[in-house]
Amino acid sequence: MAGNTTCITNPKVPPGSSESVKRFNYDYSYWSHDPRDLEFSTQAMVYSDIGEEMLQHSFDGYNVCIFAYGQTGAGKSYTMMGKQEDGQEGVIPMICKDLFRRIQETESDDLKYSVEVSYMEIYCERVRDLLNPKNKGNLKVREHPLLGPYVEDLSKLAVTSYQDIHDLIDEGNKARTVAATNMNETSSRSHAVFTIFFTQKRQDRMTSLETEKVSKISLVDLAGSERADSTGAKGTRLKEGANINKSLTTLGKVISALAEIASKNKKSKKADFIPYRDSVLTWLLRENLGGNSKTAMIAAISPADINYDETLSTLRYADRAKQIVCKAVVNEDANAKLIRELKEEIQKLRELLKAEGIE
Repeated sequence: MAGNTTCITNPKVPPGSSESVKRFNYDYSYWSHDPRDLEFSTQAMVYSDIGEEMLQHSFDGYNVCIFAYGQTGAGKSYTMMGKQEDGQEGVIPMICKDLFRRIQETESDDLKYSVEVSYMEIYCERVRDLLNPKNKGNLKVREHPLLGPYVEDLSKLAVTSYQDIHDLIDEGNKARTVAATNMNETSSRSHAVFTIFFTQKRQDRMTSLETEKVSKISLVDLAGSERADSTGAKGTRLKEGANINKSLTTLGKVISALAEIASKNKKSKKADFIPYRDSVLTWLLRENLGGNSKTAMIAAISPADINYDETLSTLRYADRAKQIVCKAVVNEDANAKLIRELKEEIQKLRELLKAEGIE
């Protein structure tokens, strides 16, 4: 790692060869292998760079998404969930803690907040409710004409503090499907999606109108990409791995198709086909991939030379993902939009008058 550049050396190619080192540039590159290293990146640094910005976008009224991708055992779940020890909390608990801190600091008679959460896993192309594990059934994914894909009968629970969320995440994690493989003792065998539905209601004193902004914060811990010969998977584990790889392959196809559209920058009236519906994961994340969302991808990689091929694949995946152009808009009602636009217009007129020397 050097600045925002990640370098990877091919152990099978002689040193000094032009093919031995490949370089990739990203918004951020983190080295988190050895805590004694001067360049070591902590969980707090990752959250400061990515989580804080995304939380601010949600307060501005945008949908946001952070998802972690990489091979099994590379640190996705650690980055997203972390551990309960001090300094080792992941992006999800830190964003939830920060959310309620900001709510407490800014809530007033004119501004009220409400927060609801859901937590689900996608296991072998079936959706399970982690906040209602007694419901073992396969929840159906439906399509709303305006709001897009959603999970029917998925629990959505109101929370009023970080402790409420902490307890629900704890409960959900216990219900999550994990198993041991050769590469990871607690390998996540499912994709987990923790969603925060965040509503802000403001009373505008100038107009006496109540305005509302609604944001959806999607925090996704993907199961690890894996190869059966590396994980030693057999029987059920092998079937799980096949389903994991199917959804990740589809995610790769979606990202490639969206990146290609962005690079062409074409204004064709003909709609390009994006294979969202080829897997439950991509169908549910449709808005986060090229739609109404501000999205960040965290690519987790292994420093071991034995994992060179998987690491290179992950880096290429992330390189394609950064080309995607999302179409995020502020989720506000008509009153809020009108008031915001009028205030922006007034501000522009004031600046014009000031430029002309008229106060």
